Amino acid sequence: MIFRDSMSPTLQFQEGHPYMEDRLPRKLAAILYADVAGYSRLTGEDEDATHRTLSEYLDLISSTIESHRGQVMHYAGDAVLAKFDAVVDAMSAAVAIQNVLKTRNQDLPDDRKVQFRIGVNSGDVIEDRGDIYGDGVNVAARLESLAEPGGVCISDAVRSAVGKKLDLAYDDMGEQEVKNITEPVRAYRVLMGEGDNKPREPRKTELAQEVRLHTTADGVSLAYSMIGDGQPLVKAANWMNHLEFEIHNPPWQHWWTALSAQYQLIRYDQRGNGLSDWDIDNISFEHFVRDLESLVDAMAIDRFVLLGISQGCGVSVAYTVRHPERVSHLILYGGYTQGWRRRGPEEEKRGEAFTTLIKQGWGQDNPAFRQLFASMFMPGASREQMDAFNELQKLSVSPENAARLHDAFGDLNVVELLSEVSVPTLVLHCQNDARAPFAQGRAFAAGIPHAQFVPLEGQNHILLPDEPAWQRFLKEVQSFCKN
Repeated sequence: MIFRDSMSPTLQFQEGHPYMEDRLPRKLAAILYADVAGYSRLTGEDEDATHRTLSEYLDLISSTIESHRGQVMHYAGDAVLAKFDAVVDAMSAAVAIQNVLKTRNQDLPDDRKVQFRIGVNSGDVIEDRGDIYGDGVNVAARLESLAEPGGVCISDAVRSAVGKKLDLAYDDMGEQEVKNITEPVRAYRVLMGEGDNKPREPRKTELAQEVRLHTTADGVSLAYSMIGDGQPLVKAANWMNHLEFEIHNPPWQHWWTALSAQYQLIRYDQRGNGLSDWDIDNISFEHFVRDLESLVDAMAIDRFVLLGISQGCGVSVAYTVRHPERVSHLILYGGYTQGWRRRGPEEEKRGEAFTTLIKQGWGQDNPAFRQLFASMFMPGASREQMDAFNELQKLSVSPENAARLHDAFGDLNVVELLSEVSVPTLVLHCQNDARAPFAQGRAFAAGIPHAQFVPLEGQNHILLPDEPAWQRFLKEVQSFCKN
């Protein structure tokens, strides 16, 4: 079988090769790769009958992929390659394909059944001339080879992203050494006979977003979106937002899925990154607060829940002090009351050094620096989650703006404002947060009158879908907002 992807020698390039100097654009995607088990034997025994059945099945696979918001990118004889914007859609399509083909195969003798193996992965891909390439595709193809005939094999990134969204059971196959992939791949077999195996219908509006632009008083365009229905919940912008790439990024997707299921979730990209203006004169804490004020006023939201994450906590506190009548509930997760420049000489030295490293290392193709940064945010993440976050960082902000944002966050100081917060406040913080010290979370709770404080077990600054702290976070937020 001929399969034109980066496993082909003609598409293998080393760093420094002229092709790599002008890299093609990459994007995160969920990749589905399906191939017929025992195709050579089937065609050898009855080529015409096999081809007729295969043609019919490929049509069924194609229509199933399209109905689950996917796109067939490539056919190669008995194989199909497809991409999806959402991991849940790819998984739903994979299971639906195997279920419909199982029904079709029931009337065929065992030796004439045409069964597909399917691999599903989530990773970055290169799109060029109507096809996709890269390690994200390679891993999906290797996972397919690990699947049983009529089965589905998925990567750890897919398993983490899906979480409990689908009624499926899984068998952990452990770390797998696969051809042409340097690092082992952790694989899971979908137990097709477990659960009710009725995957969720293709997503309609749960994570569908319409991005809009708002222009601030100083002429900066801010990108924002709304997802879901119900009580408005505004998330203050924080470090590295990108409305488009973040919505299906494995470290973040479960946040927006869960919150938009209960609220009208309003997100926006901070000035200087994401889909908001990058070429700007002013980046400062005061401008961050004014941006939130300007956007909420333009949207005419009278009263809402305000969620601050990381440095978004300081912005949220400042906004709430200025506009207490607008905020029904204030939720602060993983924040800090003082930026690195305000925490003493040693922290200031480290912060200045980090700003220099950002300027030098952020935009390089070698991801070593961004990987270090990702490990500070999510030390408990899988490699796939790390890679996804790493790519999100690169796409979200330029090296210059990353340094400017980091520098601005160093000046954050809301200590004097805490006692003026007069709305119900919930503070949550991981006890071993590797990015924002636990003491900073305690400082919020101690300084804000009557604030509820929930210490979470864990070390991740960005909570991941399978850790207990994430479920605790959702439970506490839901209970708090009901009061």
